[in-house]
Amino acid sequence: MIRNIVIEREYGSGAGGIAKKIADRLGWKLWDHAITEEIARRLHCDVKAVEEHEERCDSALYRLMKAFMRGSYEDRMVGGGHVELLDSDRLAEIFEQIALDIAKQGNAVIVGRGATWFLRDREDTFTVFIFAPREEKLRRLLASHKTVAEAEELIERVDQERAAFIKHYYGRNWPQRDLYHLMINSKVGDDLVVQTILTEIDLLNQREKMRSGAA
Repeated sequence: MIRNIVIEREYGSGAGGIAKKIADRLGWKLWDHAITEEIARRLHCDVKAVEEHEERCDSALYRLMKAFMRGSYEDRMVGGGHVELLDSDRLAEIFEQIALDIAKQGNAVIVGRGATWFLRDREDTFTVFIFAPREEKLRRLLASHKTVAEAEELIERVDQERAAFIKHYYGRNWPQRDLYHLMINSKVGDDLVVQTILTEIDLLNQREKMRSGAA
């Protein structure tokens, strides 16, 4: 039985809203921004700091700074609390820990963060990749009050950073098509995307019940 849904996405495809609709329909927990909050909690750092490094490789300047800091004052004390130096190396490690913990709990809709790869061997996990044509992504971003210049820059940059992150830390191409049960174009509309995903999951669950009954 499917107990987890992982949604990977192109930036601007509307996957975040789609994931929320699915979670609401199923009564499951949505792990999108909640993952960012969980990382911040585990690393004793600010949520904003996590957001700045998620799914992107560190800049050359930051990596150089980190190399000089390592072994000297890598850990800092802020406001009396222990705060770890936050970088993509640390995030790459903790993404897997959190994804596995979430999957064990079940009844989860997980957005991005390499979860497709980490949970690839779990039979209780359904994986989806949501994409959209450039004009559709531009339309969605403009509707979210981005300027044309901001939207075009984000469309170009964010997915390149995600692909570079996955390649660097996990040695995989992004998106790796054989990892997904379903790849769907969000241009057809969010409600149809949601219904398609839920229908596919229902069919898989029915097939599993039939197999179990025949055993």
